[in-house]
Amino acid sequence: MAFTAKNLSAEDRFLAAILHCANQMLSIYRESPRIASIFAAQQRWLMAHAGFALHYGYPDDGRSGLYSGRFIDFAVKNDIASRNTAAAFMQEMLAYRFLRAVPGPDKRTRYLEPTEIAEQHFIRWLVAHMMILDSIDGAKRADKISADPSAMMAAIQPLIAKAIIGSEAVRNPGPTFNLFNWANSGGLVMDYLISRLPEFPRTAERVVIGPLSLREIREQFMISNTHLKRLLTQAANMGSVGWTEPSRKGDFWLSGPFILEYWNYQASKFAIIDAAAEAVLGPAVHDEPQAQPISSKVP
Repeated sequence: MAFTAKNLSAEDRFLAAILHCANQMLSIYRESPRIASIFAAQQRWLMAHAGFALHYGYPDDGRSGLYSGRFIDFAVKNDIASRNTAAAFMQEMLAYRFLRAVPGPDKRTRYLEPTEIAEQHFIRWLVAHMMILDSIDGAKRADKISADPSAMMAAIQPLIAKAIIGSEAVRNPGPTFNLFNWANSGGLVMDYLISRLPEFPRTAERVVIGPLSLREIREQFMISNTHLKRLLTQAANMGSVGWTEPSRKGDFWLSGPFILEYWNYQASKFAIIDAAAEAVLGPAVHDEPQAQPISSKVP
């Protein structure tokens, strides 16, 4: 039986899982900033999932095929982006060669498909999430997907996309999460902050993560000083982050409610991914009574 968001949230080992996930996203960014920019803010992430799902065949739609008009209408209908933003995203993906034109059934329409590099990175995203689920219950989802990754991606990803797009828990997990995840590069900054967590006692008002170098964050994520300071100031005014000493001195801390927003978001997202995997792969088979928790660090 697939995990639910509730039982993932209650799983103590899930902290190691979400730290691994945060580190995985940072690892992808360091390898390919352009690809990772798709994951850097929620709107772009949702548009990318929508594009893949339309290409493979959006569930219950009865057709497959990606072209600008269909994508833009879908993004507007599902409150993902405005027409202009959706159109600009498509042009950007073409310019970056993450999309390419292909022949389609209607010669008057310019059909598009993800390129190999775009598909490979999304497969990596999918397998990484399956490995994290496997680390909790000892199942072999990732192995099954890796045996035929393109076919598995085409079957599972549209189910994930539909559920994510329709999930309030994923799209609106809380005010501080939303602040970071809708800002340019804010999602990556948030992943970085979460990846620094040493532990998370659930009753903690705040958790100290140590010294914070704004210069390091700026250089790593190509974010301006003004933008980063504004983002952290807004979060500090919400009581979600701060320094142990005045004037941004001392160690940096994250509030318990902010961490819980991130925790519950990840639980909801992983539950959706597990349900999609179960629909395609069948119920998870546990080879071990209990798997050991994964390392929170990516090599």
